Amino acid sequence: MSENTTKPGHTHFGFESIPHGEKVKRVRHVFDSVADKYDLMNDVMSFGMHRLWKRFTVELCQLRKGNRVLDLAGGTGDLAKRMAPHLGEQGELVVSDINNAMLSNGRDNLIDAGITANTHYVQANAETLPFPDNYFDVITIGFGLRNVTEKEAALRSMYHCLRPGGRLLVLEFSKPVLPGLDKLYDLYSFSLLPKMGKVIADDEDSYRYLAESIRMHPDQETLKGMMQDAGFENCQVYNLAGGIVAVHRGFKF
Repeated sequence: MSENTTKPGHTHFGFESIPHGEKVKRVRHVFDSVADKYDLMNDVMSFGMHRLWKRFTVELCQLRKGNRVLDLAGGTGDLAKRMAPHLGEQGELVVSDINNAMLSNGRDNLIDAGITANTHYVQANAETLPFPDNYFDVITIGFGLRNVTEKEAALRSMYHCLRPGGRLLVLEFSKPVLPGLDKLYDLYSFSLLPKMGKVIADDEDSYRYLAESIRMHPDQETLKGMMQDAGFENCQVYNLAGGIVAVHRGFKF
């Protein structure tokens, strides 16, 4: 199911249908609430597997020294921290997030890791990116696209910011492809995950929303089609963890 199934002027916030204008505020509240426990919850929720998924995503970026990289929904800086060493002294890393609490945590984490040179932080909405056309070599967005209200607009905005030959990497929860996995995943997502959120982050509602937002996110082929509609070519899908997570890569030629 996708956001196209909602009535005009509305979008999904988890399973709830709400006016477009409300989603940004509600998503901001969720991530304001979970920012300080976000990394810990990632480790607990994925049993540490998110580290392998992010490493694989960085490998697919095919980074070179001197590249300009934009990490959207950069959150606490996990992807940025892995990409920075590949860029060299002439490279540039821009970490962007719509949520100031997440962006602040990311900046602190990168500074603590000694990543300061040619690194910038921009609070921005992915749907209307404030960067020049044809500027970045690589754009990544990890576990953030499903929270964007107008995904098609965001993909078009990313496309414009990429230079010819550049590539977009979308790391996101997706739809299980292994037989029977979907039932186990539903049990985990709707029974265990909110309880983990309550115990660890003292926030059951936010993690219930996160589980619902995953179910409302486009499946692998739908997202691939959306990327192609935005102009991306040679789009590829890499299923991880039986399709629970997928990496989409598309090129601008």
